[in-house]
Amino acid sequence: MKIPAIRLALLAAIEPGTHFWTREIFSHGVEEVHSRIIGRAYDPIKYANIIDKVSKFDADTDFAKISNAGAHLLTPEDLDWPIRVDDLESPPIALIVKGRRDLFTNPSLAIVGTRNPTPYGIRIAGDFAAGFVDREWDIVSGGAYGIDSAAHRGALVAEGRTIAVIASGIDTPYPSGNSRLFDEICENGAIISEVAPGVPALPHRFLTRNRIIAALSQSTLVVEAAFRSGSLRTARDAAQLLRPVMAIPGPINSPSSEGCHRLIGERAAELVTSVADACELISAL
Repeated sequence: MKIPAIRLALLAAIEPGTHFWTREIFSHGVEEVHSRIIGRAYDPIKYANIIDKVSKFDADTDFAKISNAGAHLLTPEDLDWPIRVDDLESPPIALIVKGRRDLFTNPSLAIVGTRNPTPYGIRIAGDFAAGFVDREWDIVSGGAYGIDSAAHRGALVAEGRTIAVIASGIDTPYPSGNSRLFDEICENGAIISEVAPGVPALPHRFLTRNRIIAALSQSTLVVEAAFRSGSLRTARDAAQLLRPVMAIPGPINSPSSEGCHRLIGERAAELVTSVADACELISAL
């Protein structure tokens, strides 16, 4: 079996962001890890599900699903692999990309936030996305409703490029209500998935995919986030990568801005109020 097929087999069997398998692949390489799984060198009870999936994996079937979705597999062996994700403690085994695969060396800003924004948040997300696009930056977000969608649309309205990192399989992008937006993103940007085709968007997968959003971007901007929000996880992931984190302040009595105020108060993010502020901050760091 060739390395792309081996990586796809492991991608289909192993949950993203698993530290144990990251260490195994780093220490032994994907071919050796694949061979060990097939040979039951790992605990056959603890890893029974993974052993079963890898042993029964049909590469032709999954490659066909990827192709039918208009996508392709991208691996660390490829020249256009986004090397920024290698800075992660648990980098992806592979990525499935629909759209352009030549974007990953461009300057890019992650814009994230609540799924239940106020009109203020929607406007700010769109304005910042357009402002950075005008400066020839790409916009990265998660394709979700709310701030994510506003950021993607802001980039598209400004005739720029945007990348959506989704938590489901590339053939069933979530949320389905954003299918038209996903089509528009792919015209000049890309959709990225770290899971195999057909995999649903379960809650824990949103948290693990957030690290990909942070890693693909040179800086992260949080626009409206509740006190406990997945967007704060993206901000923490970016901070761990020593990438600048910024937050937009909101009304002090707005629940939608509590997360941003928390980040600013803990000095985990810099307060910014304009695109010019954000650009100056990023260039200074």
